[in-house]
Amino acid sequence: MKFAFIIDPIQKLDPGHDTSVALMEAAQELGHEIWITQTSQLGVANGKAFALLQQVQLIPVQLMEGRWVAASPWFMLGDSRRLLLEEMDAVFMRTDPPVTVPYLYATYILDYINPAKTLVLNSPQGIRAANEKMYALQFVDAIPDTIVSQNKPVIQEFLEEKGTAVLKPLGGKAGEGILFLQKGDRNINSLIEISTQQGQVPVMVQTYLPAAKEGDKRIILLNGEPIGALNRIPTGTDFRGNMAVGGRVAQTEITHREREICLQLAPTLQRDGLVFVGIDVIGGFLTEVNVTSPTGVREIDRLEGTRLGHQVIEWIVHSRDHLVEVAKQH
Repeated sequence: MKFAFIIDPIQKLDPGHDTSVALMEAAQELGHEIWITQTSQLGVANGKAFALLQQVQLIPVQLMEGRWVAASPWFMLGDSRRLLLEEMDAVFMRTDPPVTVPYLYATYILDYINPAKTLVLNSPQGIRAANEKMYALQFVDAIPDTIVSQNKPVIQEFLEEKGTAVLKPLGGKAGEGILFLQKGDRNINSLIEISTQQGQVPVMVQTYLPAAKEGDKRIILLNGEPIGALNRIPTGTDFRGNMAVGGRVAQTEITHREREICLQLAPTLQRDGLVFVGIDVIGGFLTEVNVTSPTGVREIDRLEGTRLGHQVIEWIVHSRDHLVEVAKQH
């Protein structure tokens, strides 16, 4: 099979951390062709999506003394070729957020890939529907007490009721811009004004979960099924557990409550074509649904001795024909 990966510039990826590299390595090791491109190299002509693509050969990372070690260089690129994306068997949309206007335009271009020929993961329509903060709100029984608002009095009233809360920008990533709010803090008005851009932009505010001190769990879902998890634990004085801000990763297990959350999500994720997803859970509550380029595979494989990338690629190989046949019927 031919796999295309829409990624950030490959030279900026960390082969020992980035899930995109883990997926590409797995596909290569299973005997498939790997091609890469970027959102800036996408286009549409004659009603069909195309891209400037380069075939890539990877030197897989090695696990040495508990960490992934990469060769230098760790990839080799072929010449750039303009190809129709429907010439690929599967296309991974793996550009990192934030979801900017150019990012959204890229998903519109991906709509012009013939679904009866090529599987796109995750579905461009699904990505547009699933803001990584807002998407969780439909699962009322799974999330903590949450509001979305740009109105200062509404946010203040929520904080007064809860005592402590966490404010999140709706378009943030990797913990960026997340604030801990506490009733009585004299900076509250300014924090709300800055975060909402003087009441022009809505934000998410959730009741603070004390269990966050024990960790923010990332669970990887494949077609709605949990296949692996890791715990991200805050370090130092930062209340955030995100790896991008220095959170420590540790082994964990998926609890009965977390499996129930996955069961709640599965039909909706499948309906929206969200095949490869990372959910965040704190203290048994769903806090985010990550659909753009969820990470964590390298860390889970290192901690658990698993090969999640191989599991994902094998699922695509075995499921593609069925999913393409369904698309033909629609």
